[in-house]
Amino acid sequence: MYVDDSRGDHWVFAANEAEVRERKSFVCRLEGNVIALFPEGVRIFAIDNRCPHLGFPLDRGSVQDCILTCHWHQARFDLSSGGTFDQWADDVRAFPVRIQNGEIWINLAEFQDPKIRHVKRLQQGLERDLSLVIAKSVVSLHHLEVPPVDSFRAGLEFGVRNRRAGWGQGLTIHTALMNIAPLLDDEDRPRAMFHGIAAVSSETAGSASRFPLAPLSGSSVDFPTLKRWFRQFIQVRDSEGSERCLATAIRNGGSKSEIAEMLFSALTDHRYIQLGHPLDFTNKAFEALEYVGWEHAEEVLTSLVPGITSAGRMEEANSWRNPVDLILLLEEVFLKLPVAIVAGKSCTLPWEDKSKLVVILMSDNPYETSEALISALSMGLPPHELAGIVAYCAALRISRFHTSNEFGDWDRALHTFTFANAVHQGLSRTPCDELVRGVFDAAMSLYLDRFLNVPQARLIKCEGEEMGEALLSRLQEMLNQQQQVNESGGLVLHYLDSGSSTEALLACIGKLLLREDRDFHTIQMIEAAFSQFRILKGAPEGIEILVGAVRYLSAHSPTVRSQGQTYDAARRLQHGERIFEEK
Repeated sequence: MYVDDSRGDHWVFAANEAEVRERKSFVCRLEGNVIALFPEGVRIFAIDNRCPHLGFPLDRGSVQDCILTCHWHQARFDLSSGGTFDQWADDVRAFPVRIQNGEIWINLAEFQDPKIRHVKRLQQGLERDLSLVIAKSVVSLHHLEVPPVDSFRAGLEFGVRNRRAGWGQGLTIHTALMNIAPLLDDEDRPRAMFHGIAAVSSETAGSASRFPLAPLSGSSVDFPTLKRWFRQFIQVRDSEGSERCLATAIRNGGSKSEIAEMLFSALTDHRYIQLGHPLDFTNKAFEALEYVGWEHAEEVLTSLVPGITSAGRMEEANSWRNPVDLILLLEEVFLKLPVAIVAGKSCTLPWEDKSKLVVILMSDNPYETSEALISALSMGLPPHELAGIVAYCAALRISRFHTSNEFGDWDRALHTFTFANAVHQGLSRTPCDELVRGVFDAAMSLYLDRFLNVPQARLIKCEGEEMGEALLSRLQEMLNQQQQVNESGGLVLHYLDSGSSTEALLACIGKLLLREDRDFHTIQMIEAAFSQFRILKGAPEGIEILVGAVRYLSAHSPTVRSQGQTYDAARRLQHGERIFEEK
């Protein structure tokens, strides 16, 4: 008798030894497991017959010197442990074998906590940018009911530590999809996590690690001074000085509101920097901390500094200088801003000119726009509500975007909307007077985008008697085709006007987003639209925002969907589905 491993207590008869030794490989099915047996010398090895890469039957492979090679993608495995020599393939499960009286017995018991195994593999997938390994780990952890925040934290920590340039698109995607996940169907939540973590892994691949700077040792500098120093260092693009000030403010116990004020003040000292991305990234970093805890603030928030100091500034852009010098216009307006904010705080009468303000914001007169914003503030409209109105107008640019524009112009409108949304979210986070300047930046960008609505797209409800789920099925089919921008917008308009479930619509839009290959701007668009829709709580304005989101998504669909294919392979492998085994 040969005993390979006697641990555990779930031994199951598999086959007669003589029958197995007559062949190069033997396949048996035991309690839902498809197991391949390989005789090698006096030993017989047992492994899961599905190649962990894409499920090809390993019994069709070849063995040499106890190394099994899969014939599909040539992944190689140690028969004894199941460990792979090709990390993109993942390890295959090996089973202990006992041979007794000419009978082969296999131990089906688990010897390692599956949660620990999949957490480890998730980390390895992140380190080596292995999308399939990440997908299988995420699917398995979801199946084991591990809280999504655990996987989110792993991606966040890896991202901020392993990209020298700091916070970027990958971590923004990761956080945006974490925000969207609760609105999705349960089956789509791990798919969102996969897209987010894989985006982090892809962006960090090949990058040097980031080494955060320590706070000023034993510093007793007060917060106002650190804030002033921080803004001065950002002004001259001094990344190291800025980072040490920020780290010191956090380590000295600065509150969430104070640290937000410190960052948002510097972000709006210059106009609409880097098309609004740094401010959106900063808002996402604060949202990420809401999931993982403020104890990660120093590591997470200091990763934003390289992007802020290197960002382009609209003072340097011709479009903001000619034919109207918007920079000079705003400098003059900002002189009035402190007085307007103070006056607004003492105003007791309700402000009721929203529709009029929307018309002005959507017009072609930046002077009238700036004066209308100042007037609204001085008459008592809270800054965060003013920011919400500007964000709504930015969404209208997209819902009314005419397809005769160049395709790249979609992103011009997108940048204004996601920036306006970030300013709105930021002002809800901290009552920072300096951040109110961002509302004016968004309004000026909205003015520059005015040609995108000339002519203005006409939204026409779709025809037919379909309702509810039937309309959502029709929407999914529409986005399998190109050039369905107006048709998909009309369908959503009809769906919402009919009183159908908004929760089902949001879940459907999320599903349509995740079936496409990852696209940073499209994910930004959908997440910002969902945020604004939630804030509006069913108001009519929310309908136009969702219409704009679906029109944008439709314009960018369908894609190759290679990432979805990777995820689906991982899901089928996790569920034990036959992919290539013959019946």
